Amino acid sequence: MKIRKVETDKKRYLDLLLLADEQKEMIDRYLERGTMYVLEDDGAKAECVVTDEGNGILELKNIAVEPVFQGSGYGKALVEFLIRTYAGRYVTLQVGTGDSPSTIPFYEACGFRRHHVVKNFFTDHYDHPIYEDGVQLVDMVYLQRAL
Repeated sequence: MKIRKVETDKKRYLDLLLLADEQKEMIDRYLERGTMYVLEDDGAKAECVVTDEGNGILELKNIAVEPVFQGSGYGKALVEFLIRTYAGRYVTLQVGTGDSPSTIPFYEACGFRRHHVVKNFFTDHYDHPIYEDGVQLVDMVYLQRAL
């Protein structure tokens, strides 16, 4: 398993990016200003994008694992990589996600704790309803962990 930084042509991983953020226009808001990493294990299995949000905050904007490999530890490996890579350079790693029964427990298992909620984020910023695990996402839940 190898994690490498993607410097150019980030959109070649659009299929992976869309697993975590299903509206291309939303991805376009952060992809080029963000730093992208791809986890390879006999081919690309997962990706993540982080952005500098100022005030010592690094935000995990997108993290996705190929569906057939979800639950294999690749997502956790990416989060641990980010913690190692950015510890001492940032104070906090944060992530915003829908209040979903699959994503919140993943982040909590990685040491994140709920921080704040942005009401109606998904209904206000996406052009169609977003569902995850049969639940419509409405509010954005922000979680944070110390670096």
